[in-house]
Amino acid sequence: MEYSKSELRRSKLLELIKLHGKISVQEIIEAIGCSEATARRDLDLLEKSGPIIRTIGGAIYEGAILQSAVELPFADKRFFQQQGKERIAEAAANLVQEGDIVCLTGGTTTFFIARALKKHRHITIVTNAVNIAAELADAEGVQVVVIGGVMRAKSYELSGPLAESVIDKINVTKMFLGVDGVSLEHGFTMHSELEARIAQLLIERSRQVYAVFDQSKLEKSALFTIIPLQQATGVILNEQPEGWFAQACEERDVAIHTAIPVAE
Repeated sequence: MEYSKSELRRSKLLELIKLHGKISVQEIIEAIGCSEATARRDLDLLEKSGPIIRTIGGAIYEGAILQSAVELPFADKRFFQQQGKERIAEAAANLVQEGDIVCLTGGTTTFFIARALKKHRHITIVTNAVNIAAELADAEGVQVVVIGGVMRAKSYELSGPLAESVIDKINVTKMFLGVDGVSLEHGFTMHSELEARIAQLLIERSRQVYAVFDQSKLEKSALFTIIPLQQATGVILNEQPEGWFAQACEERDVAIHTAIPVAE
C-alpha cells in the first residue's frame, strides 16, 4: 500500500509527538519543514483520528497525560477530556441551589463548573483560582469571593498565609474539589503541597464536599493526599465507575453522581 506525501508527513508528526509527549507548532515547522498552516491542519486531522490532544500552541500525546505523574499547565490540560468535563460541570451545577455558598478549587474541571454556574442566580462562589474568578466576572447573579495569596503559574491558584487567614472566616455550603489523582491507598491527591493545604482548610469549612474528576484520574496518585475517600460527601464523574472504585464508594457511603451524556 502506497502512502501519499501528506500521510507520510502526518505519520512522522505523530511519531514525534509520541516520542516527546508534546510538541509546539514552531517545533513542527522546524522538524518537518512545512508551513504553519500545514502544521495546524495536520494537528487537527491527527486529533480526529489519533491519540493526541490539541493545545493552544501545539499538541500533547494523550498517553503522556494518562501515564505521567508530572503536573501540566492549565492551558495544556484544559482541552483534555473537555466534553466529559463539561458534562461533569452540568451535573455539579444541578446540585447547586439558590442561596448556596459554593467553593471551587482550581483545575480544569472546576473551571467548567464555574462556566456552568454563570446562569445561576443568588449564589456566592468562593475560589482560590484567579482564572475562575475572571470567568465569573460577568455573571450577574453570582457573588464572587476570591481568597488572597500568592499565585502558582501552572494552576492560577492562590495559596499561603494570606489565603489561610481568609478561609478561617468563611462558611461553605457545597465544595467542588478538583484533584490530580484518585486511589484506594492514597485517596484524593494533588501535585502541589500548598494547594493541598488550602484544599484541606476549605474542606474543614464546607458542609458538603464533592470531588470532581474524569475517569483518567482513577488509579493515579499525585504526591500529596488531600483527604481519604471516605471524607468526601460524594464524587462526580463523567461516566459510571466500575470495579474497585464503585465498591470503595459504596463501602464508605460516598455518593456517586455521573454526568448524563447529551443525546446526539
